[in-house]
Amino acid sequence: MSSQALVESVPNFSEGRRSDVVNRIVEAIAGVPNVRVVDVHMDASHNRAVVTCLGPPDAVAEGVFRGAAVAAQLIDMNAHQGVHPRIGATDVIPFVPLRGVTMDECVALARQVARRIGEELRIPVYLYGEAARRPERRELAAIRRGGYETLKAKIGVDPSRAPDFGPAQVGSAGATAVGARFFLIAFNAYLNTDDVAKARRIARAVRASSGGLQHVQAIGVLVGGQAQVSMNLTDYRRTPVHRALELVRREAARYGLVVTHTELVGLAPLEALAQAAAWYLQIDNFHVGQVLETHLLDEDP
Repeated sequence: MSSQALVESVPNFSEGRRSDVVNRIVEAIAGVPNVRVVDVHMDASHNRAVVTCLGPPDAVAEGVFRGAAVAAQLIDMNAHQGVHPRIGATDVIPFVPLRGVTMDECVALARQVARRIGEELRIPVYLYGEAARRPERRELAAIRRGGYETLKAKIGVDPSRAPDFGPAQVGSAGATAVGARFFLIAFNAYLNTDDVAKARRIARAVRASSGGLQHVQAIGVLVGGQAQVSMNLTDYRRTPVHRALELVRREAARYGLVVTHTELVGLAPLEALAQAAAWYLQIDNFHVGQVLETHLLDEDP
């Protein structure tokens, strides 16, 4: 790795209601020199916090490990309730190569952190994405299927639930998925209804696993009394944000519904937002270099 190596990690924690707990986790991550926490998103309905941090690979690895250690002390999965799928206090830790780092190096980083969490924190860890050692675990949804409660009942009994690292049993901190992946955009669309069943039908039509758009994961949930189609776009280069949103709108129209507003969770690349701007504004031959600020940005993170 070069001296300019830069990775992103977006650990998700199963706490979106107690800001004091999330603040302590964030402080642990940001307390590592050269790690920058650039975004914290909390949602009470999902009962989840999404923390985005950037920095040199080894520093980010240390930061997210410290965050996971604090989360294990402060979050009890036996008392956790929320609409988002989850298996642990630190539910997922992805590593994303940004600059001067290869995907293979992020895979090695993910496995290093996974081993530490398993051995030092005594938490079962599952490798996913590019770091997966089993093909059936590449998709995070497969690891989280059934949530914490199902995992607690099956781990140590069902061989398919054996962790890659750590004990084959879960305590109050649950389990953690650690992986390496391409940049993911978490994007939610809210509907003018509280009928979550319709949101689930729309999500089923949109997501790749049930015949929708490739590189889109989607579920329908109720957030603050409003139905939401919650999406992860795993490769915005192949399925851009605006295409996913337009399909949600068309499917919603079948039920006489509209999208009232949308939500970006965490960060998104400028390129992805520029794609949407060019499409909606119908600008021919548009490219990111036509955005003024791209010529003013400092090269340093």
